[in-house]
Amino acid sequence: MASGRMARSARATALFVALAAAVTAVVLGVWRPWVPAPIESPILASEEVVTVAPAPLVLPEHPRVLVFGDSWTYGSAASDPTLGYAYLLADLLGGETTVDGVRGSGYLKPGIDGPTFGERIAALDPTLDPDLVIIQGSINDRAAGAVGYREAVTAAWDALAATYPDATIVVLGPAPHELPVGDETARIDRDLAAVAGGRGWWYVSPVQEEWITDQNYLAVIDVDLGNKHPSTDGHRYLAEKIAAALTELMAAPVTEAGGAETTPEQ
Repeated sequence: MASGRMARSARATALFVALAAAVTAVVLGVWRPWVPAPIESPILASEEVVTVAPAPLVLPEHPRVLVFGDSWTYGSAASDPTLGYAYLLADLLGGETTVDGVRGSGYLKPGIDGPTFGERIAALDPTLDPDLVIIQGSINDRAAGAVGYREAVTAAWDALAATYPDATIVVLGPAPHELPVGDETARIDRDLAAVAGGRGWWYVSPVQEEWITDQNYLAVIDVDLGNKHPSTDGHRYLAEKIAAALTELMAAPVTEAGGAETTPEQ
């Protein structure tokens, strides 16, 4: 009988400790639904991933926005590159955009019209002084593999943050150019989400949010002359999705610890 009471007592104590830890986590802002979801890919034992709550997304009424990325940012497959999503964002945000898109460019892969992301960031005009930097993509690193990828991303983002220390930086993950989403595209999405989460940067994932599906694929992606890039209508759609995502981030409530969280109905 005594051993039975001790076992029940031990279970009760363990349950109390678990509940206390959960309450403490919420109070301290450890539970942060707005932070990128946990990585689904295996993590090496020596690899430590720490997630930091993003600071509130606050923009002026007429923001200056630098949109940096690959061919999607360039405006490929739009009837005119200036009808690409990065240009259209200016009107949707009520501000102005500076567009820096290089076709074929990635963190590891040089582009057709310019070098890798890191080299391009090193050449950015430090006097530009944007309120917001959106760094997009890239699916162009699919063939390069995972080795050295996060290191290249980290170095590029360090340089970007140093160049524009007063800007808010939002990472726009890769969008699928074909369905189903390829394994390497999904891996890149997870890697970028993890690195962004470790820095406390907002991460918007077209893959996780399923912006492109079987139902709208042909309406968004030009599979013929566009070589699987967004069509003119597709760029308009992406611009609207990004503007809506930024609006949602600006409306995110903030915890006492500085992290943002969703309301129960979300």
